[in-house]
Amino acid sequence: MRDISEERAYAERCREALHRMVAGARENVAVGEHTWGDRYTAERLGYYLKTLARDIADEGENPPFFGVIAHGADASEHSRQTYYLGRRHIADAIGRPPMVIDWRAPVSAAFYQASAVEPRGIDTRRRFGWSAGVLTGFEDEHLRSGGPSTPGELVRREIERARVGPMRDIVATIQPDQDTLVRTGLDVSVCVQGAPGTGKTAVGLHRAAYLLYAHRSRLERTGVLVLGPNRAFLHYISAVLPTLGEVNVEQTTIEQLLDREVRATDDPAAAAVKHDARMADVLHKAVYDRIRPPGQAVVVNDESYRWRVAQHEFAEMVAEAEPTTYLTGRERVVARLVAALQRQAEARGQNCNGAWLRRIARGVTPYVDAVWPHLKAEDVLAEYLSDPGQVGILTSDEQRAIAWPRPRKAKSARWTAADAVLLDEVSALLERPPTYGHVIVDEAQDLSPMQCRAIARRSEHSSITVLGDLAQGTAAWAATDWQTQLAHLGKPSAEIVALSTGYRVPATVVELANRLLTALDANVPPTTSYRSDGELTVTRVDDLAAACVDSVRRALDAEGSIGVIAADDQLPVLTDALKAAGIETSAADVDGRVTVVPASLAKGLEYDHVIAVEPTDIVAAETRGLNRLYVVLTRAVSRLDILHSRDLPPEL
Repeated sequence: MRDISEERAYAERCREALHRMVAGARENVAVGEHTWGDRYTAERLGYYLKTLARDIADEGENPPFFGVIAHGADASEHSRQTYYLGRRHIADAIGRPPMVIDWRAPVSAAFYQASAVEPRGIDTRRRFGWSAGVLTGFEDEHLRSGGPSTPGELVRREIERARVGPMRDIVATIQPDQDTLVRTGLDVSVCVQGAPGTGKTAVGLHRAAYLLYAHRSRLERTGVLVLGPNRAFLHYISAVLPTLGEVNVEQTTIEQLLDREVRATDDPAAAAVKHDARMADVLHKAVYDRIRPPGQAVVVNDESYRWRVAQHEFAEMVAEAEPTTYLTGRERVVARLVAALQRQAEARGQNCNGAWLRRIARGVTPYVDAVWPHLKAEDVLAEYLSDPGQVGILTSDEQRAIAWPRPRKAKSARWTAADAVLLDEVSALLERPPTYGHVIVDEAQDLSPMQCRAIARRSEHSSITVLGDLAQGTAAWAATDWQTQLAHLGKPSAEIVALSTGYRVPATVVELANRLLTALDANVPPTTSYRSDGELTVTRVDDLAAACVDSVRRALDAEGSIGVIAADDQLPVLTDALKAAGIETSAADVDGRVTVVPASLAKGLEYDHVIAVEPTDIVAAETRGLNRLYVVLTRAVSRLDILHSRDLPPEL
């Protein structure tokens, strides 16, 4: 193995090779613009080459590698081989062994999985430390000679390193249990029950990058979808996949996925009914109850002829349509009627060309409209919400909760977020939505049954990765067990894996947050922290705003990001106090040193120093307030200050 000076020299050679790769990719773009082939082929080649050039150039001064494994002498194909691992493949010439291997390559798995008990042919595993792009040191594990076999100080420092801005990748510190999940096959659906700080979100994003590497041709056609709980969360994770070389992944929220304009808000009772799983049966009945038996024969005039389909034949066509969707069934009836009339016409010597078939289709359409009317999702839902009692299934109280005060047409409707989910359900009954090759769902415990169905439709023929923590369920309809939630997501047989070791949340914070678990409606294992550091202070104060300002000032003396988290209605007072004190703050979806975050948007975020203001108000703000407090307390990566003027919740 090389010494530190040799490793630095190798790093420089890797950077030079990467620069040559950039230059070569850009040259290929210029050549590719004049390639032989059809226009589509040229466009696809040009797009690929430009994307490659951009992705490689985006590496900038990032460390070219983070680790190296040296195999011993054995009978395997890797005998006496040494492999450097990085975020992307680096080669200095075609036909020569790569200088750095992509972390997703099969040979890289041994770096994450090898141990003294099972060294996987590796003699030495080396991890590198970097600072501002400069190699500062390394740490060796001698796996087959009785040396240390657990990650040491470099890994611990990397995990505990302060952060400001978006989430980072964890390729240098992926643990064996995380790596197993990351490399799970494309056709396998998994559910990760992850305690705070266990890296479940990072695991999901790295799995997306791995699957795109291992199944690129398939997933580039069908796409990968990452669903997060809100825009602040998406902003926080936005940098992870690009640093791993993957930019063509759709990252959005369930609300943005449904793509409906929301202009009104439901009261809690109405929202609870609309998100209930029974609404699927309600809407199915509202759509398919519109199909009626034919009341007359079909007669179409064709110049001097009148073609006819008897009433009983028409009825058989309707009964046997067996639609996959409502509009598909309608088109089948039209097609069968036209085919029946075409057979009659051809028996009389009629020339049934395209124009004739279109004319006859227009002739049968009024008859089909009478028994299988053409529908739009907005019209169906507007009619139903104007009179929920027309369908049944729900109780009278539930029908009253969702009924509009007066009947409306779709054009004048003011849709709510829950209505957007119902509109998606009706749209799917009418026509199938597009699907993705793989879907990753974070904070999945907060999805309602109807939201789960919307996701299931988009992954019907593919796999999903479900990420969440039942203890962090804050929605009124939050899941209390994964089996039921997975059934709603259309993947009842998905494997459920629990991650309970928190790598980002220090022990002092974990011990406090674990006190809440017994009061939460969630059967999850308590979190254990990988870290023994961390600071916790709990202070009773008279003036919360003034105390918050003092706490932020002290926090600014240390390195890292600062998050002030409080009940939503307290944010204006705290923000004004910080502004008056000359402290610049930012919102949760904007990068900044000091961020003021409403408790309702804290999920999935993390800060080096968290100042949690008035826990009792956070608990009182919503039905599942203790779950929300559990979320807030576990956002701290290094230090947690709790400021309160009222008594703390008894669970603490």
